[in-house]
Amino acid sequence: MSDQHLKTPIAGLHHVTAISGPAQENLDFYTKALKTRLIKKTVNFDAPEMYHLYFGAHDARPGSVMTFFNREERGQGQAGAGAAQAFAYAVLPDDLPQWQAALGGSMSTRFGAQVLSVTDPHGQAFELVGEADAGPWGVFHSVTLWIDDPDPTAAILTEVFGYAFIGEERGTGGRRLRYTVPGTAPGRVVDLWVADEPVKARPGPGTIHHVAFRARDRAHQDALRSTLLARGERVTEVKDRQYFKAIYFREPGGVLFEIATDGPGFDLDEPIDALGGGLMLPPQYEARRAEITARLPDLVRPE
Repeated sequence: MSDQHLKTPIAGLHHVTAISGPAQENLDFYTKALKTRLIKKTVNFDAPEMYHLYFGAHDARPGSVMTFFNREERGQGQAGAGAAQAFAYAVLPDDLPQWQAALGGSMSTRFGAQVLSVTDPHGQAFELVGEADAGPWGVFHSVTLWIDDPDPTAAILTEVFGYAFIGEERGTGGRRLRYTVPGTAPGRVVDLWVADEPVKARPGPGTIHHVAFRARDRAHQDALRSTLLARGERVTEVKDRQYFKAIYFREPGGVLFEIATDGPGFDLDEPIDALGGGLMLPPQYEARRAEITARLPDLVRPE
């Protein structure tokens, strides 16, 4: 492990994974209403009886990928402390009125930028943030973590991941602390939301399962893992997620963090122009394709 990798900060967000209700409703909203691209249709690697749908920018770049574990039952989760509260896309400020006309939601100002706050059909909060240098549609601006005590979480962000504290703002019902990493990578902002009144998160549709940060390569990931272990964090072994390698740990505030590599990438098993075209199963499930397919609901892709 090189000293250089130990000094290299996280490159922003890699992806965010949430829990949705029925897969067809989830697919329709994120491709038709939100106009992101379906870049992968697969299954939850740990629970193959449910879909795992990936949406993102057209080129499926890290920092644009929003994924969902799709539950067909309609139970509802609850946002609260110990989980991520919302994810946000970067958009050109002049485009916000059009998005509000299409999606509804409410406008506010945060750290000098206009923010459109919206809820998807299954109760997941997300935001569109006006940014003059916003990249292609579908890349992230930030993620918000709901934390009771921000200091231990902030220590992971600043001392391990290379984030810097930018400032604090008071909002309705709590305060927001902002952290960023240097550079122009998508998803370089993390906000910590500290609510005035305690609310405990409850997993289920409409909530975020985990937040994945971006390691440039395996050496960078290994260096980060070693640093976290040395601090006493309980970090998993490297897991093969087909399109990236991943490690997981629960940060001190309770949010499940992942660190994912850029490669091999989402074009590993489908050409970039045909992403999301078929049900892509990892090798360990390929022999069970007929059984798995029979248990999954049919999905109608958007034209």
